[in-house]
Amino acid sequence: MAGSLAAGFVAAVILPFLPVGTVDVDFATAMVLFGFALGWALMAVLSTRFTDQPQRWAVAPAIFMALSGALVLLAPDAMVDALGWVWPPALVVLVVWAWTRARRALHSRTRVWLLNPVLVILVIFALGGAYETIRQSTEPAVAMRGQLVDVGPYRLHLECTGSRGPTVILEPGGGGSAASMGLIAPAVARDSRVCVYDRAGRGWSDPAASPPDGAQIATDLHNLLDRAHVPGPYVLAGHSFGGLYVRTYAAKYPEEVAGLVLVDSTAAKSTPVSPQKASSYSVLKHLSSLVATTSRLGVGHLVADTGFSDLPPRYRDDARASAATGKEMSGFLDEFGVANRSEAEAGELRSLGAKPLVVLTAELDNAKGWIAAQNEMATLSTNSLHRVESGSTHASFVENPAHADAVTKAIHDVVVSVQTGEPLKGP
Repeated sequence: MAGSLAAGFVAAVILPFLPVGTVDVDFATAMVLFGFALGWALMAVLSTRFTDQPQRWAVAPAIFMALSGALVLLAPDAMVDALGWVWPPALVVLVVWAWTRARRALHSRTRVWLLNPVLVILVIFALGGAYETIRQSTEPAVAMRGQLVDVGPYRLHLECTGSRGPTVILEPGGGGSAASMGLIAPAVARDSRVCVYDRAGRGWSDPAASPPDGAQIATDLHNLLDRAHVPGPYVLAGHSFGGLYVRTYAAKYPEEVAGLVLVDSTAAKSTPVSPQKASSYSVLKHLSSLVATTSRLGVGHLVADTGFSDLPPRYRDDARASAATGKEMSGFLDEFGVANRSEAEAGELRSLGAKPLVVLTAELDNAKGWIAAQNEMATLSTNSLHRVESGSTHASFVENPAHADAVTKAIHDVVVSVQTGEPLKGP
């Protein structure tokens, strides 16, 4: 019994890493279900063959899990959505039936200490699946603002507002979508043209086949702006990991960059960019897809509901809806999985010359060496300012209206410097 349950768990973890061409949350979910099916099947076979307490009833959950996995993997999306209504109550019924059969057939402490906890976990899974299905069906649909632009391998979401140049491009932090910039984009649009977009695997954009590093993100953004006919040069503003990506963009396309705003940016590395093996990308994609299977149990909604409360309602609803999806959870992990590479790529930007640069830094909760790294970023340009925002934290620059105003002001100052040709002014 213990070996069968352990084998099922191990198989549920290993099978999502099978080398296949397309890896997504559906594939990972199906493999997890197949792994659990294997565990139940082993319980039925091994207990019948090697013990005097055969558990033939375990064939039923094995068939149930295997059939569910096959439907998730092979059925059309509409059928998979319908399965969300059927699977939770069917699983509860199966658990109750299995519990009664096990009471009759299994008379050792294994039932109390191993089997019953597993059955309780399955009930929790059923409740989570029911919660997720109900949430999806009762939440009002969120309309996409902006447009989807084909950049080659996938489509990226772009929204531009305002009218005056130079155009400001906002780059959200790690795990952030365009909607997370909802306190900043409308304020910037009052004086300038501003564009926000979703990186591959974020928000409304399509997922990438492999985790995109900073160089790929910069290439995607370049193609996006070109195909959407957004003229440059641009003022790029990046928060957190977004600071790495705008630095990489400035290194790859210096003629397209008029100025930078680095908002509590992650520090770059001066080490050379090492080649990334395709196998490493594959492992990361499989791992992120495996973790994203929890979105089918309502985990994404539970996490999303705790954030974005200070965003304007339309941005808040957009951010919460996208953050709850398996694609979003997978994309979030993909981004952090290639962080070292993205940091090295950002380090290829050695100088901005005299292009205006504002470095905005949080005052509170900084790691050791953070302020020193921010000071070093300010040396990228001979026309720069470094501001430490009083009372701010890393997250509050996009979550707190008062601290988001500091970001808007920094962007405004860079835009004015670009427009007038005058050096940055002020503290």
